[in-house]
Amino acid sequence: MTSPLKLGLIVGLTEDIESHFREVVAFGLETCQLCCWEPGQLTSGMAGRVRDASRATGVEVSAFWAGHTGKTVWNFLEGPTTIGLVPEATRAQRLAELKIGSDFTAMIEVPSMATHVGFIDENPNSQAYGEVVSALTELARHCEGNGHEFLFETGQETPVTLLRTMQDIGTSNLGVNLDPANLILYGKANPVDALDVIGSYVRGVHAKDGLYPTGGRALGEEVPLGEGKVDFPRLIKALRATGYRWPITIEREISGPQLAEDIRQAIELLKPLVA
Repeated sequence: MTSPLKLGLIVGLTEDIESHFREVVAFGLETCQLCCWEPGQLTSGMAGRVRDASRATGVEVSAFWAGHTGKTVWNFLEGPTTIGLVPEATRAQRLAELKIGSDFTAMIEVPSMATHVGFIDENPNSQAYGEVVSALTELARHCEGNGHEFLFETGQETPVTLLRTMQDIGTSNLGVNLDPANLILYGKANPVDALDVIGSYVRGVHAKDGLYPTGGRALGEEVPLGEGKVDFPRLIKALRATGYRWPITIEREISGPQLAEDIRQAIELLKPLVA
């Protein structure tokens, strides 16, 4: 008999972090992924507040999701030149910022750090691919020195490109934060089938749903869980077959009163699947 999987929620890092952890508890959830796009917030004082909030609420932080400074555009036209470590003009600065994220991950005693790397070149012989792999190797080794895993969030790259990139980096602390909706929103793969390629690397999952793109410029549309193309019953069954044992973390990229309703809808859909 398989063990239940924990459910969690994406939580933004703010000064009042305990109130956000209490929101996780109010939804009846046990875990969260902590997300921050402002490296200046990642101080030892903030790390102490996170550890205190986790102890006070009983909410486990399963991963730290590290963003970076600078322009980021989530589409097919500007995304390749603005997202992650792929853009050459911002790579050095963002590499330094992600190392700060790794240091913070260690300070809050969390087992992994995740991020979007960007639109990795599908041509392994290109100069751009080699340069990105070099930067990622430096980051992966920094994470390794801090005693935690480095997770690639799926989205901008195909599963095969992601697998090859991890193999070329070659460190032992690499994994995947599987966002099944992103594979669909970017038109890169069916998430269930993607597990045939990267399933053994998955160490975190975002419970998010979406539709495939209908044009060549804009991503597909994110929708409430159960209303998109992600087949969560099949996906979670396939994840279990790989031996997956980490949390399933709900993510809904909207704001306002509908957010709470969509989170509750996601919980009701997922509960019987993770039991």
